[in-house]
Amino acid sequence: MRVLVVEDEPKIREVLIAYLRNEGWEVDYTANGQEALDWFSQREYGLVLLDLMLEGLHGEEVCRRIRESSIVPIVMLTAKSRENDTIAGLKLGADDYIAKPFRVKEVIARIHALLRRMKAYVPEPQKPSVLTFDRGRLVLDLEGKTLLVRGQHANLTSTEFKLMTVFADKPGKIFSRTDLSHQVLGYRFHGDSRSIDTHVKNLRKKIEEDTKEPLYILTMVGAGYKFAAAADQKE
Repeated sequence: MRVLVVEDEPKIREVLIAYLRNEGWEVDYTANGQEALDWFSQREYGLVLLDLMLEGLHGEEVCRRIRESSIVPIVMLTAKSRENDTIAGLKLGADDYIAKPFRVKEVIARIHALLRRMKAYVPEPQKPSVLTFDRGRLVLDLEGKTLLVRGQHANLTSTEFKLMTVFADKPGKIFSRTDLSHQVLGYRFHGDSRSIDTHVKNLRKKIEEDTKEPLYILTMVGAGYKFAAAADQKE
């Protein structure tokens, strides 16, 4: 796997590169936002580690532009640690958000967790690879990793697609935030549910006609969320 490290602090960048290479991964790196986009347009990456305070384009804009054309996993590494910063980063399409200072071993562990759940969803032999709900209004292609909503591509991020597969696998089941964090993000949130709530909110925006009165992903007060769409019966 090739990793793009976009980090403007030399010491942090050097340590990250050393750890990543120790995992057997190839690494490209830059401190400049525009150069990061240039690198990304020229090569195929399996992961982007993205600082926000960069030379040239800031990290938020780099993330936004990458998300216009790719669902590559993005982990933000930044000194911006306020709750609003975290939520803003996830809304832009980041899959994880790690505040500085951090332990590099934890970053590597989070990367492995992210990559495990980003692997292609392999349906069980008795299950179809395409699932449809609500009389064809939602069409989830597990192999193609796409979701059609009323005939239009929803353009889900990797995290949103994984979240959708978890819901669609068990319609009607109530998932706690802990369950979703473990199954979707690859780790338990230890009492901080903002990441899952934000990913659910983002997914709702892409599949619900009215996010204030959702029909598909329902909030179960005090319990979590459930996917309420009816699965279409095969003739």
